[in-house]
Amino acid sequence: MIKAGTKPFWRASAALSIASFLVFANIYFPQPLLPLFTKEFHISPLMSSLSVSLTIFALAISLLFYGPLSDAIGRKNIMFVTMLCVTIITLLTAFMPNFKTLLWLRILQGFFLAGLPAIAVAYIGEEFDQKALAVAIGIYISGNTVGGLSGRLISGFITDWAGWQWAFIVMSIISLICLLAFGWLLPRSQHFQPKPLAWKNALHDLGHHLKNRMLRYAYLIGGLHFLIFMGEYTYITYLLSGAPYYLPASVLGMLFLTYLAGTVSSTLSGKAARIIPQSLCIGIGITCMALGIALTLLHSLWMIACGLLLNSFGFFFAHSASSSWVSRHATFAKASAASLYLLAYYFGGSLGGFYLGFFYRWLGWSGVVLGAILVLLLTGWYMWQMYRIEHRKQLRKHIVRRLFYFCFSKYARHNGKMLS
Repeated sequence: MIKAGTKPFWRASAALSIASFLVFANIYFPQPLLPLFTKEFHISPLMSSLSVSLTIFALAISLLFYGPLSDAIGRKNIMFVTMLCVTIITLLTAFMPNFKTLLWLRILQGFFLAGLPAIAVAYIGEEFDQKALAVAIGIYISGNTVGGLSGRLISGFITDWAGWQWAFIVMSIISLICLLAFGWLLPRSQHFQPKPLAWKNALHDLGHHLKNRMLRYAYLIGGLHFLIFMGEYTYITYLLSGAPYYLPASVLGMLFLTYLAGTVSSTLSGKAARIIPQSLCIGIGITCMALGIALTLLHSLWMIACGLLLNSFGFFFAHSASSSWVSRHATFAKASAASLYLLAYYFGGSLGGFYLGFFYRWLGWSGVVLGAILVLLLTGWYMWQMYRIEHRKQLRKHIVRRLFYFCFSKYARHNGKMLS
């Protein structure tokens, strides 16, 4: 097993973090370019947003495919081949003559982008010892945030400098460098035990998790929150690229620096859950999201930036709590329960452009805020149901503890009298 602080530990952790950077940079790379696609291809904002939404949708569906496949044929080779395909597709996208072809390539890319997220944690669980595991997962997840943020910044700056086609070419070169580093650094699996493909058992586990009311609430909250979060960042680019702001793609890309608030809030959420119920942590996240999105109604760029920061803080605070809720309350097959959460999460994100697109066409940015608040009211109700379940369980534990103490103390007193 790979131990913390050793050379293999740093090689493997760096490899997985670099791979995570590659995947998430490619997922979110086109987001600052959506207003540009609308003008260049003469399409609606909703159609333009599909270049991100359909990629995430394909990724979400594919997550369930790679886990059982890697259990049968191994981890590293699947991760390497899927990322190679991602890199090739990014390069090909630069030469697409129309938006329809670009869209089909992005859907295909989504299928391959799922390879790493579906397998990486399983690799870590098999190859790292218990003390090294949490640190390795933390390093891997940091690549998610840095990759998603960097992809958007790269696309914005390169597009302003040389056009969106060159942005895709540069991204493919960066992806190739990351891929080669991953292949060189990551040790081959030493503790992998192949298992026969068992699709029937996997589907049975997923069905059982969906019947669990405690897990369903977390799945719904994770999916609905990512739905509005993705939609907000999609349509804020249209708000700020038009009058009276007229921000270029490079500055629009910098909007996503507000994601860094999520790096802080994810850690704080874990610490808060030791003091207060996880359901209340979700409630704090929902409140911050609502206040943040409301602040964006003010016309000042600084207030919009502050609103996005607070919104991002709240989203990741709630996301960390709801994903932890799944791990805590899944009674068996925890890996498939976590996979189902990721499926709900990314599936929700893929629908953000559709849902908030309706409100954007109806009332502009004010409509986006209205649509987001309606969803937060719904997830607030789900959070309340989770709190009631949590409170009921704690009450039952308290009653059992008191009864046990009462019976034990009575028994002890009775025996004491007998002895005297």
